[in-house]
Amino acid sequence: MPGFTRYLARRAVLLAITLILVVYATVLIANMGGYIDKLLKGQISFEVTQRLNRDPAFTRLPQQERQRMIDERVKAAIRRAGLDQPFPIRSLIQLKQALTLSLGRASFLKSSTGSPEVADIIMERLPRTILLFTTGTVLAAVAGIYLGLIQARRALSRFDKSAILLAIFTYVQPPWFFGILFILLFSFYLRIFPPGGMISAPPPATPTGYILDVLYHLSLPLITWVFATFGYWSYTTRNIVLQTMSEDFVTAARAKGLPENTILFKYVLRPSSPPIVTSIALALVFSWTGAIITEIVFNWPGIGLLFWEAISTLDAPVIIGLTVILAYLLIITVFLLDIIYALLDPRIKTLGGAVR
Repeated sequence: MPGFTRYLARRAVLLAITLILVVYATVLIANMGGYIDKLLKGQISFEVTQRLNRDPAFTRLPQQERQRMIDERVKAAIRRAGLDQPFPIRSLIQLKQALTLSLGRASFLKSSTGSPEVADIIMERLPRTILLFTTGTVLAAVAGIYLGLIQARRALSRFDKSAILLAIFTYVQPPWFFGILFILLFSFYLRIFPPGGMISAPPPATPTGYILDVLYHLSLPLITWVFATFGYWSYTTRNIVLQTMSEDFVTAARAKGLPENTILFKYVLRPSSPPIVTSIALALVFSWTGAIITEIVFNWPGIGLLFWEAISTLDAPVIIGLTVILAYLLIITVFLLDIIYALLDPRIKTLGGAVR
């Protein structure tokens, strides 16, 4: 166990270095041509001017004196922010701010409450994306894994072949394609669900009515996401389980006369679970970032739509903030997967102790 602890410590250090390099690369790419520096200086100038203009004593000063005070305050604020330093030093300052999640203010976008803080904008959109895509990913994974287990037990049957065709059909088409079809079918022809949005206008006055209305608008994009992605889980699970079923220890278990369910759940599922768990964990992380085109199709105000709005308006602070948060989520997920692997497969503990 001490060896495995050292293994996890080395993994943590490696992942931390990876996080720093990814975030620093993001800062460098986003600031090509000094774009971020110009934005930050512009924000400082605007905030200083607004703050001084709210002072009655300042407004009574002559124009030349007012401009001189503004210039002095702006220069002092730029020095405090380190924006007068050479670019390598400025980039390290921005790296520190990104790593500590001091994401600053957006250039153009605002939250629904009017806040320009990047953290407020992201945290407003994140729960909406989790509600749709994380819920959809979990439902699709559960349904797909269950179907994949059935396919593995009935491999090459008519049911298995039909399920494979359905999986291939749903996998090769992007979710937004099914979104357009489902909107045409269920919204315009059958008029069962609304075509998009998260809430009716005007919204219901009661909390219960508001929740029910959100769930009503959630139904169609959720059905679309589950339908478009469950085939991947079924096909992947089927192939992994079939490969494990061909191992010698499974053959030995069958030779002992053990029931098929015992063999499946005790001898097959556990060694098959690491790649499935990896896929689920990474899918959940990426589900928190939303799906840009799918959210646009359904006009769902989540992280994916925020990405599109930030790219469209060249709002670099929001783009960097979203990228940094995704990087953190990925690094934390990979580290947790190392621990989960050790619980699922004791051989990893031995490997961790053997690595020096």
